[in-house]
Parts: sequence; structure tokens; C-alpha cells
Amino acid sequence: MMLLHNAFAQEFGTYLQLGFTHILDLQGYDHILFIVALCALYRWEEWRKVLVLVTAFTIGHSLTLALAALDVIRVPQGWIDLLIPLTILLAAVHNIRRGTVQDSGRLFDRRQVFNYGAALVFGLIHGMGFSNYFRFLLGEENSIVNQLLAFNLGLEGGQLIVVGLFMLLLLLFTRALRAPHREWNLVVSGAAGGIAITIILELMVAA
Repeated sequence: MMLLHNAFAQEFGTYLQLGFTHILDLQGYDHILFIVALCALYRWEEWRKVLVLVTAFTIGHSLTLALAALDVIRVPQGWIDLLIPLTILLAAVHNIRRGTVQDSGRLFDRRQVFNYGAALVFGLIHGMGFSNYFRFLLGEENSIVNQLLAFNLGLEGGQLIVVGLFMLLLLLFTRALRAPHREWNLVVSGAAGGIAITIILELMVAA
């Protein structure tokens, strides 16, 4: 029993670390870029909205990752590679357009519910981006529940670090430097959108 418990703990820790390091790998910066674009619209005081937004995104990509790992759905890698930067571009454009709209301040007004829904849908797409990697890790294993849980927890741990660092930079920019949040949103969203366009064009040229 002790050996079984140790084996389970070791496997869980391995997949937890793999998920954590995978999200923070700078070679896979597209996911980090999307998280940044997702949060750029919000002020420091709106951290609760950011929390709900990231949770919606988490639910989306965890669901798709599970379905893909179980081989319930399969999407060609070429489509995934194109859809992910497209989500970044759409998030950036939305931020720039919404940056001039007065927010109601409510956690669940109509606009916020739309944003949460969009994050959920985009999360479904980003989950597909991890699916091939995760299936490769699993190999021929029959039971994937523990591995899936550990890998997702690792992904979310890394994702929360990205969000935390981003919010600290936001605080420094708007409080210490006394810069308007609108400028922060425009710079971050514009940069994210520009990088996304570059990725899309490179994919189209390579196709």
C-alpha cells in the first residue's frame, strides 16, 4: 500500500511540474500573451473581475484538454496554431474598443458576462493547444484522471503567477508612475495584437 501511495504521489508530482513548467516555457509564449491580453482591460481595483475572467478561461481549456486527452475530440494542429493567435488578436481589439467605454463597476453586468463567456470560449481553443503534448505524455496509459488533474493544476499555478506579475506591473505603472490606465491598455493590447498578427502572417506564409 505504501509503495502504491508513493508511486501515485510521484506521478502526481511529475505531471504537476510538467504542467507548471509548460505554461511558463517562453517558447510557448502565445498562451502567456493571451493571458496578458485578457487582463489588460482591467484596473488594479477590478481584481475580482480578473479572477472570474481567468477562472472562466481555466474551465474552458481544462474541459477541452480533458476531451482531447480522452480522444473525444480531435482538431488538426494547423487549425489550432491559427486559432490561438486569432484569439489574442480578438482580445486585443476588444480591449482597445472597450477602453473608451465607461464601466458600470458591477461584477456581473451584461458587458462583463460577455467577457467571461468569451474567455470561456477562448479557453476551449487554448486547451486544444495543449492536447497533443498531453496525449504524448500519457502514452498508452488507460487511466488519465490523476494525470489530467495534476497537469491542469500545474498549468493553473503557472497561469496565476503570470497574472500576479502582470497585476504588479499594472500597479507600478498606474500608481508609482501615475500613468493613465487607458495608456496601459493601449500599449499592452496594441503590442499583443501586433505580435498576434505577426504569428498569423508567418503561419499563412508557411502554409
